[in-house]
Amino acid sequence: MLELDPLLDDRGTRIIVCCGAGGVGKTTTAAALGVRAAERGRRVVVLTIDPARRLAQSMGIDSLDNTPRKVEGIKGSDGGELHAMMLDMKRTFDEIVEAHADAGRARAILENPFYQSLSAGFAGTQEYMAMEKLGQLRARDEWDLIVVDTPPSRSALDFLDAPKRLGSFLDGKFIKLLMAPAKVGGRAGMKFLNVGMSMMTGTLGKLLGGQFLKDVQTFVAAMDTMFGGFRTRADATYKLLQAPGTAFLVVATPERDALREAAYFVERLAAEEMPLAGLVLNRVHGSGAAGLSAERARAAAENLDEDRIVDQGDGKTGERGSPATDPEPSELATAAAPAVSAGSEAAPTAAADPAAQHDDDTDDIDATDVDVDVDVRHLTAGLLRLHAERMRVLARERHTRDRFTARHPEVAVAEVAALPGDVHDLAGLRAIGDRLTGGRTPSA
Repeated sequence: MLELDPLLDDRGTRIIVCCGAGGVGKTTTAAALGVRAAERGRRVVVLTIDPARRLAQSMGIDSLDNTPRKVEGIKGSDGGELHAMMLDMKRTFDEIVEAHADAGRARAILENPFYQSLSAGFAGTQEYMAMEKLGQLRARDEWDLIVVDTPPSRSALDFLDAPKRLGSFLDGKFIKLLMAPAKVGGRAGMKFLNVGMSMMTGTLGKLLGGQFLKDVQTFVAAMDTMFGGFRTRADATYKLLQAPGTAFLVVATPERDALREAAYFVERLAAEEMPLAGLVLNRVHGSGAAGLSAERARAAAENLDEDRIVDQGDGKTGERGSPATDPEPSELATAAAPAVSAGSEAAPTAAADPAAQHDDDTDDIDATDVDVDVDVRHLTAGLLRLHAERMRVLARERHTRDRFTARHPEVAVAEVAALPGDVHDLAGLRAIGDRLTGGRTPSA
């Protein structure tokens, strides 16, 4: 079993990264771990890269931005606190420029159209800026635990590739080619660029436009001295993720596709020598009547349905005296007792004519009690079918989980029982924390 409380309590654990496929509960898991760690005395910041607003709402914050915000209502001991933030990749990029360039060059870069496009949506920028922000948070040393919630699907591990991709982009032939005229300068530079490359530059000009090429060249010239700093910081953060103080948690649900993605994450983390703490298996279903198999439940439902059809068949009233449908004397007495004790207006007439009383009671039983009995049978059959379906789901979940554990027996697993509803406040996050750390609560 994956023991998460010791992981949260260990002061040597400084970074927890939650990754997994989309829709498996990474954001909720990250938030629940943050709440639990803070209430156990840690100073925690939760960094979400997912643009969804669920994290802010569950923590009682109107919105999250690039600045960590303190979460109120945390019952922390020994100075435990919780802060939360959501990555703003453009603002993070701007902060890097402002921190590593003088005022004039920073202004030139921030106003450059190519930079504005790059910082707002260039492929890999979000993941790279997540690495930068993680490095910034760790360097501040204001928090002793950083919990990172990653983007969905396989892009959740793109932040591992982002430094290499950005480095390849900045060191690539295309960028070097664009840097050449800026370094030579003026018309001489453009002449240098055109020598032997007129066909290529003409194609680029048609595809990208002359103004775009000029913007890129201006951007590259302004950023040239900063490129080495990007690579250095990214490499440092990458090594930080490989360090003993980091723990990766792969989050999944007990479904085939989610566990297939989880297997991919596990294998990829192992290849990158990243420290994997284990698998969090979310929304696991259970049953309080697991001893009743799906087959027995379906058979019982079918038997009840057959009896109900006979009860409702034509000629039921004519066969009132048959053993199959005639109420037992004890049932008649039970049904009649409330009417007698109620002192209804019909009582004197019934006392004068006992036979009439018996006939009236029998008619009442046929008209109401038998119908009630039919309704109960129908409801019971429906509940038995629901139970059979639940047991089928449980069997499927066990099968998919067992396939994963057979393939990756070295991976510790924490199972989290499904909640009956969505998590929308701190109480719900605490309940998830209890389940994450082995707290026994009724299955949903």
